[in-house]
Amino acid sequence: MHDVVVIGGGPAGNKVASLLAKDHDVLVIEEHELSGKPVQCAGLISDEVVKLSGVKPTILNRLYGANVIFPSGRTISMRSKEHKAVLIDRYELDTLMAQKAADDGAKHMYSTRYASHAASDGGVDITTSAGTIQASVIVGADGHNSKVARTIPDNAPAEYVRGIQADVKRSSDDDGMINIYVGSGTAPGFFAWEIPFNDMVRIGLCASWSAGPPSAYLKRFLERKGIKDDDIVSKYCGRIPIGGQRRTYSDRTLLIGDAACHVKPVSGGGLQPAFRSAYALSETITEAFDESVFTEKFLSVYEKRWKRDVGKELKKGYRLRKMYVSMSDGELDRVAETMDKESIRKTLNGGDIDRPSDLMFKMMKHPITMLRLVPLMVKAKFRGMS
Repeated sequence: MHDVVVIGGGPAGNKVASLLAKDHDVLVIEEHELSGKPVQCAGLISDEVVKLSGVKPTILNRLYGANVIFPSGRTISMRSKEHKAVLIDRYELDTLMAQKAADDGAKHMYSTRYASHAASDGGVDITTSAGTIQASVIVGADGHNSKVARTIPDNAPAEYVRGIQADVKRSSDDDGMINIYVGSGTAPGFFAWEIPFNDMVRIGLCASWSAGPPSAYLKRFLERKGIKDDDIVSKYCGRIPIGGQRRTYSDRTLLIGDAACHVKPVSGGGLQPAFRSAYALSETITEAFDESVFTEKFLSVYEKRWKRDVGKELKKGYRLRKMYVSMSDGELDRVAETMDKESIRKTLNGGDIDRPSDLMFKMMKHPITMLRLVPLMVKAKFRGMS
């Protein structure tokens, strides 16, 4: 019997495996042939996330700020002297983290599908395509379509958004800046992006589920940019769970990463909350083995721990998202008018991509924002609640 079986060999699963394998028998089960495929992430992360990963991925580009393009065409530019984010190869990151987990003592089973599991007083019987595997604890790190999460009743995410992106052969006017486009005609319910790197641009967007498949929006966006099919080097897509779910624990079962809806609702990024939550999960499992108790009640402390760390930001971020999606293009343009002030841009320049809600509340302290933006956001909030 294994101490811990982790379902999912992505970054969240391998981070957990690295932390636990030093003192426990850990097996990682991954349905694909290797970690990191298929790629379903833009790869834009902070230095904090690089540090938390425990590995050193290749930095494709350093980004110092963003140009936010609103529906009217007005552009708000924010730039810092220090870089705010780095662009990495997500496949390389996943591969490096899997290797680190193995170096720390974890075992991996690839090309193996999880089917179900049953917890009892004696442990967990896990049914897979390779047969039944036994463990004391199972960790669901199996992504946005988590089968492990579905074993907990009424546990679906608040909502999904769908994303698609393409790597395009095209140079950028400023390799240190990201372009972000908002508006219902471009990316309803979310935003589009252009991230430059190595004489290429990573162009993509996400859209609310109700807006339909995002491929049509990306096609129109690329056409507006004059990009032809021959310019596209690669294309990939995926869906993102946001807004939280009812529980991230059950008897002998814990969830992490996209399986636990550890995703920032404003940006769709999930590595920072997942990596930070991995420490809460590791601490909880270690205590469970110390006490030989793996009940739902005992493991519930895991959720309290990760919520103390990243839960507040995720909750505030989802409130901001609900306000954002309720705004019309005209209201977004009014937001742009308010933001187009030197004093407010200075505040924006100091933003942290891992904590976007903090930036919004700092903006609220400006008198101009209080007079112009707060009433608009209040209206949007009540529309979002209806």
